[in-house]
Amino acid sequence: MAPAYMCTICSRALTRQSPLLIEASQRSSYRASQFRRHLSTTTPAFYHATQSLSAVESKSRRVTDITGKQKPKLNTVTGLAAKLREKAPLMTETYVAYGAMQELIKECARPGDYTIPQANEKNAEIPRDETGAHLGVATGWWYDTLGLAPTFINWAQITFIHMYMLQVRFRMLPKTHAPIWIQHLTNHAFYAAEDRLVVWHQLNANSIRQKYLKDMFSQWRAVLLSYDEAIVKGDAVLAAAIWRNLFAAKEDVDFEKLAQIVGYMRRELYRLDRATDDEVANGDWKFKGDPGEVEGLVKPPSRGLSQV
Repeated sequence: MAPAYMCTICSRALTRQSPLLIEASQRSSYRASQFRRHLSTTTPAFYHATQSLSAVESKSRRVTDITGKQKPKLNTVTGLAAKLREKAPLMTETYVAYGAMQELIKECARPGDYTIPQANEKNAEIPRDETGAHLGVATGWWYDTLGLAPTFINWAQITFIHMYMLQVRFRMLPKTHAPIWIQHLTNHAFYAAEDRLVVWHQLNANSIRQKYLKDMFSQWRAVLLSYDEAIVKGDAVLAAAIWRNLFAAKEDVDFEKLAQIVGYMRRELYRLDRATDDEVANGDWKFKGDPGEVEGLVKPPSRGLSQV
């Protein structure tokens, strides 16, 4: 039978908290405060999103128009997305860029697009050119007028020209946004290239595809360096850069057509410069026509030559 009384020492031990318990409690409280601080959704003070890049403006909240009728509320998912975009734009920017780039890379690849019908035929042999590259079937100014062969490398170089013009425009975005858009542009280009190698060239071995993609990446870096230099130094340097990259420095090149490509790039860069951030970032941007449309601009003799 338990005693009906308790000694003084036992009573004091039960009423006082153990120093070990106090220390453990303090550590637990400190961890909780640190956890709450790390999960804070407050936008950092050094980051300021531009209004033009906001996917959903703050006006998407409940407002009342001039008739006094209340506009319909956004659904729960859209409302949460709008709030997240408004409060933490850097967290959502990569998803916005990813979605838009899926359409923009298609636009970059469209002018040089080609198919290989034999790839869809059982046991059919894919034709090759004198260098051993697979030959496809294509139409359009770049192939019919310029005379390029519809091969993977020519498709890549035509795509690079349009990718470069978009990248120049992305550099005009705020410095917190530009690297995200440029990275997704590069990623999607190589996704499209690998898909083309599998679907049209039947390169199912990953090791072979990686060799093609590594070579393509080296060419892309060379394109960036040469076109950046040319944009600064002038049209003659730009023509030389296109001649080296697109025509592989061949001697039998129609220089009038080369001048048309230079004029086309200048025109499209001008259009991109005048476009707003939203016009480019919504994924609906379209390149206008082809280099043949600027023939009338580049055919007249240069004023500089006439003054010599």
